[in-house]
Amino acid sequence: MLSLVTYLRERPGAEVAEVARAFGISERELIGDLNVLPMCGTSFRGGDLLDIDTDGERIWWHNVDDVAQPLRLAADEATALLVAARAVAGLPGLRAGDREALTRAVAKIENAAGESAEGSARVGVTFEAESHVFADIDRALSEGRRVWLRYYSHGRGGMTEREVDPIRLLTEGHTYLEAWCRTSEDHRMFRLDRVAEIRVLDVPADPPRREPRDLSGGLVNPAADDPEVVVEVSSGGRWVAEYYTHDRAEELPDGGLRITLRSADPSQLRPLALRLGRDGRIVSPPELAEQARSAAREALAAYGEGQV
Repeated sequence: MLSLVTYLRERPGAEVAEVARAFGISERELIGDLNVLPMCGTSFRGGDLLDIDTDGERIWWHNVDDVAQPLRLAADEATALLVAARAVAGLPGLRAGDREALTRAVAKIENAAGESAEGSARVGVTFEAESHVFADIDRALSEGRRVWLRYYSHGRGGMTEREVDPIRLLTEGHTYLEAWCRTSEDHRMFRLDRVAEIRVLDVPADPPRREPRDLSGGLVNPAADDPEVVVEVSSGGRWVAEYYTHDRAEELPDGGLRITLRSADPSQLRPLALRLGRDGRIVSPPELAEQARSAAREALAAYGEGQV
C-alpha cells in the first residue's frame, strides 16, 4: 500500500483496471485498499489524512500537495515533547554531556514552536521513584557496584531486604531494574517506585554472564516450564486476558473466560484474586486458590465482615 500511494501520486486520475494490473491484484482488492487509505496520513488530524476516492473507474487524490508538505509540530505535540524533554533533563544521574545536548534541543524546539511552546512551561512532571533511587542505581551501574535494597515485594505483600547486582534499567509503563538477586540466586526485575531504601555497597557487582533477555514481547515472558495457573472470570473480569500474558482464554457460557497462564511465582497472582472479588476466582493450583481465600478472609475480618 505504501507503493500504491507513490504510484497514485505520480498518476492523477489513474484507471482502476490499470492500477490493479500494475500491482497484480484484482480490482476488488484494489477498491478494498482504497477504502483504507483515507484513514491513513501524517497524523490523526482530519486535514492530514489522504483524501483519495474512486468512481469505480478512475482514482482521484485530492490533497496531494497538502500531505506532501514538510511536517510541523502542532501545539499539543510541541507541548508533550517539551514537557518530556525537560523532565528527562532534570533526572539525577544524567551525564553532563547528555544534559547539555538535551537542553540545546529544548531551546531549538521552543524557538521553532513559538507561541505553541508557552503552555509547556506551566506543566511539570514528577517521576514515580524518588530521585535518589534513580541516581544511586545509575551510579552503581556506572561504577559496577552491588546495591542493598529495602524493597516492597508485591507477591509477598511486605518489605524484604536483599543485595542485588545491577544489570540494566528498563522502562515499560514503570521503570525497572534488572539485576541478579543474591537472596533468590536468580535474575529479578525490581520496580523503582517500590524501593523504600537503597545503599550502594563497596562490593563489585558480579552478575552471572548471559545473553540479554529478548524484551520484544514485554518484560514479563513466562517460561514454558513455569507453573500453570487457571483463573475463571465473569464478564466484568475479561480485562485480565488483556493485561496478563496467557496461553489460552476459553469462552464461558455466562460471558466470562477461563484463562490459563504461567507464572514463575504463582503466589504473585494472589493480589489479582483479591482485586477481582466476585468477578473471578483461581481454579488451580488448589494451594493458590486456598491462599487467596485465606487472604480474603483476613481482609474481611479486619473490616468485621462475614464469611468467604
